[in-house]
Amino acid sequence: MLRVLAVDDEEPALAELLYLLRSDPRIRSAEGATDATEALRRIGRALEEGPGGDGAVDVLFLDIQMAGLTGLDVARLLAGFARPPLVVFVTAHEDFAVQAFELKAVDYLLKPVRRERLGEAVRRVAERVSLAPPPATVSDRIPVELGGVTRMLAVSDIIYAEAQGDYARLHTTDGTSHLVRIPLTTLEERWQPLGFVRVHRSHLVALHRIDELRLDGAGMTVRVGTAEIAVSRRHTGRVRELLMRRATG
Repeated sequence: MLRVLAVDDEEPALAELLYLLRSDPRIRSAEGATDATEALRRIGRALEEGPGGDGAVDVLFLDIQMAGLTGLDVARLLAGFARPPLVVFVTAHEDFAVQAFELKAVDYLLKPVRRERLGEAVRRVAERVSLAPPPATVSDRIPVELGGVTRMLAVSDIIYAEAQGDYARLHTTDGTSHLVRIPLTTLEERWQPLGFVRVHRSHLVALHRIDELRLDGAGMTVRVGTAEIAVSRRHTGRVRELLMRRATG
């Protein structure tokens, strides 16, 4: 779920935006700031604490024309950060759209903000967050048996998982595989935030490990390492959309 910081120097507009954001079930928390300096101070603290900190910010909903620093100024400053939050601009003016997207904004909303349009922006942010695997942590590991010894395998080393009944076989970057007693559907739920996507009822693939996408008369396949994996018709549209978003994002 997303952690949001909304910034607008007009308090009524900020209050309305926060109300709409907090009513979206995809939003874990939505806090407000009334000027750019306060927003930058909060983001700086959040980055110092790391992604697991209490003040972490996934996305900034940012007004453009504000007293002092403008929203565009803030976005330019954030571009120099190692892992800045995503940015959605919220403004009453159409004139800044080109500059906004040059600064890699996820979306550009015009005031007054409609609930449906805001929901679309939240969807885009949520997908972008899911496509960017976070740095590996201890919790991003899975126990596997190797020669009678249990070892912790980093999820970042797994390129795809293959269903084998109630088990799943994990294929890794070094060419080895490990059988774990976990259904593929369970791994899909756990690993979706880490950038894994279901391409077939039998296969779960790390999106950032896909090297090639092929379309022919037989359908779609993806190449992951040395393996070529069929994409089912049910998942074709979703896989193509995510790959395009990754390529352009």
